[in-house]
Amino acid sequence: MQLTTRSRYGLRMLLDIAINGGGGPVRIQDIAERRKISVKYLEQLIRELKKGGFIHSKRGPKGGHVLALPPGEIKIGDVVRILEGRPALTECVSDETICPISSDCVARRIWERATQSVFRELDSITLADMLDLARQSAVTGFPCC
Repeated sequence: MQLTTRSRYGLRMLLDIAINGGGGPVRIQDIAERRKISVKYLEQLIRELKKGGFIHSKRGPKGGHVLALPPGEIKIGDVVRILEGRPALTECVSDETICPISSDCVARRIWERATQSVFRELDSITLADMLDLARQSAVTGFPCC
């Protein structure tokens, strides 16, 4: 499974809000500049993240975006599911109608188990865990994300 920029950039945006949101809402233009992602693309992702309940937006001159949940309650697997749709290792796992032998296919069962395993791991990691890793990277001099 290869994650698209939707998941990668969406997680970067959430991490940026978690890091920089201590003083209030974070402006999308600031996120775009820091993370080298276009404002238009971030706007698309924000809509999905708002629908998923991860972000609240505030309008006005001091507006921007804040996390809707504490970082420890935002599972990376949930973010990926919202941004990717029905991610799976193979198409037949996400849509069994693609293949006429899906119901009897042994390989499909293996791909399904592997997909579940990936998401068990992603569900065990939270945005708080990413924050800890980002802080460790800052201490050691390695750039984050």
